[in-house]
Amino acid sequence: MDHRASLSPPARRTRRTVLLGLAILGVASALFVVRGPLMMSAPRCLAGRWHGCLDTFNGVVLMTLVALPLSVAVVWALARRRRAAGVASAWRMSLAEVGMVHGTVPFLWMTMMPGAGAGIVPGRVSLIPLVDLVTMGPVGIVGNLLVFATLGFFAPMRFAALASVPRILALGAGCSVLVEVAQYLLRLDRVSSVDDVLVNAAGAGLAALASRRWWRTTAEAPTDRVRPEREPGPAPEPEQAPAR
Repeated sequence: MDHRASLSPPARRTRRTVLLGLAILGVASALFVVRGPLMMSAPRCLAGRWHGCLDTFNGVVLMTLVALPLSVAVVWALARRRRAAGVASAWRMSLAEVGMVHGTVPFLWMTMMPGAGAGIVPGRVSLIPLVDLVTMGPVGIVGNLLVFATLGFFAPMRFAALASVPRILALGAGCSVLVEVAQYLLRLDRVSSVDDVLVNAAGAGLAALASRRWWRTTAEAPTDRVRPEREPGPAPEPEQAPAR
């Protein structure tokens, strides 16, 4: 039996309050940690300056946080429209669609930022696995794990065809290969490495495992299907009294 169904209404409210408090505490802690770098880029972003805002990691993080209320509003509008149309899992589908975009685009923007020698230094390629992991460091490894983590988390919830860890690994690896090829062709002064592809794919797979509990609902309703209305069955025939 579902443990949540056995909880009384006061226990459910207490559980939701605790979860909400933990979420607020987590967001506040994250903002406290990154407050210094964000405040450094805030004046330039507010002034509309390209240099120092959208061409720096701090500026991209700041703009991602600023755009968060807009993403929440889009989720609410999409879910409301789908619920009005009778679509099953309207909130989950809307959250997955907006989450994939809002959580992936900033990391892609960061990976495509040109280096100091962009356009001058020729493209560099590293095809030997597990060699660049040492030079990445903990920050680099965590950053590469997060590039397609949001995509791996929400994609199987939205698309039933991707509700599989091997498929998400393949999706993360394919997207990472495209990024590495683009970095090489555009000569962004970055190293196109096999290790980047491996770590990006691993991050997508780990995130997919974290959302695995919600895959069953996705498999049951993979598309924007409207709940079918029950057709009235034939009226039962009146019973005839037995002949005497």
